[in-house]
Amino acid sequence: MSVSLDHTVLAEAEKMVLTSEEMYRRGLEASTPLEGASPCLVTAHKWFNLAALEGNDQARVYRQQLTLEMNHREVAEAQRQAREWVRSRKAVLATV
Repeated sequence: MSVSLDHTVLAEAEKMVLTSEEMYRRGLEASTPLEGASPCLVTAHKWFNLAALEGNDQARVYRQQLTLEMNHREVAEAQRQAREWVRSRKAVLATV
């Protein structure tokens, strides 16, 4: 019995799998003001939340700190985006 893999699908799936450290770094990038741009707390919270779900304790601390700086709607949006990210990755990985 042979198994045929669609290498394009596999390559796309591999791009979507991030380690908790990579998610944490994305949260740091989003929360750090850059020249001419403000930090995006919603995006930062999303990445810290995802990293925390994967066991990253530093991300858990940063997520909690951001929650204190954000309003309820911003936190809800960050959580929605995190859930959507997880859902979309599961759908792609299920096809591999």
